[in-house]
Amino acid sequence: MTQFAHFDYKDGKLFCENTDVELIAKKQGTPLYIYSYQALVDQYQAMTGAFEKHDHLICFSVKANSNKSILKTFFNLGAGADVVSGGELRRALDAGCDPKKIVFSGVGKTSEEIHLALSEGIYQFNVESEQELENIQRVASFLDFKAAIALRVNPDVDAKTHPYISTEDSKE
Repeated sequence: MTQFAHFDYKDGKLFCENTDVELIAKKQGTPLYIYSYQALVDQYQAMTGAFEKHDHLICFSVKANSNKSILKTFFNLGAGADVVSGGELRRALDAGCDPKKIVFSGVGKTSEEIHLALSEGIYQFNVESEQELENIQRVASFLDFKAAIALRVNPDVDAKTHPYISTEDSKE
């Protein structure tokens, strides 16, 4: 199956799955976004299938597309969510994500966001700094909770690629 198999031309007209895109545009107006439900399902199934022999959790990045229908599609298939803010956490929960499948990433998590995440029972925090770890510990202790964490480590490696994607610290 090609990457765009669910978008195809028939008699010179563009279709998404079996729906004429021109008719959608006339009904909804433009500009608009059109997603193929089946393409989302197929891509998720391909990804999870690649890991079927291993215990795994695929988390959809809410910042990549916060459309609730898209989120619900992935969550109904068993995906979790990767969130970077309290707003994204609430959106994932509102879209039906199991809190035990939510990973809270990103820098600058506030004490209020950490409190909300712990109270909801998220899977884990991806910790970006020592100060963040201390803040999570402080909030978790206040709530008498244990916070599950994963540490993000900067290996300080020069991959000999573009300087914006290297993890090596500048020595200048």
